[in-house]
Amino acid sequence: MTKRLAIGATLFATCCIAVAYASAFVPGGTRWGTWFMVLGLATMVVSLMVLGAARKRGGVRRIVVPLAFTFAVLILGFGAALVLPAEHAGARLLLGLPVRSAIVLYGIGLLPMVVLPLTYARTFDEMTLSEGDLARVRELGAAHAARSGRSGP
Repeated sequence: MTKRLAIGATLFATCCIAVAYASAFVPGGTRWGTWFMVLGLATMVVSLMVLGAARKRGGVRRIVVPLAFTFAVLILGFGAALVLPAEHAGARLLLGLPVRSAIVLYGIGLLPMVVLPLTYARTFDEMTLSEGDLARVRELGAAHAARSGRSGP
């Protein structure tokens, strides 16, 4: 069920991104097209993470909060960068960058890079392949090699 939902979300994200690109050809489309791009990108990132992490035994329950955090950071960060007024010469700086650039770089770029690796480390034993899974992969590889006439991996 988790993978089906993630595939549906990936399809939805792809459609949002396509609409965003198509909005460039519609008068006034860039006003609403950018929001389709924001929604599409955030959804695409999280749905692909779910597809990569989903396992038959337990799905992604343990990482729902970090995935939701990543989605919220992407939506809020890109949204804030779109809503804030354009900077001018002498504008206020945040950690050495104009405010909108700082939000994108530090918020969208760095926050998920802190949260997601910590989540991966915390859930490594549960979410990665078990010894049984590895044995099954080895069996499948050996069976494939035998069918194709090769003697080893």
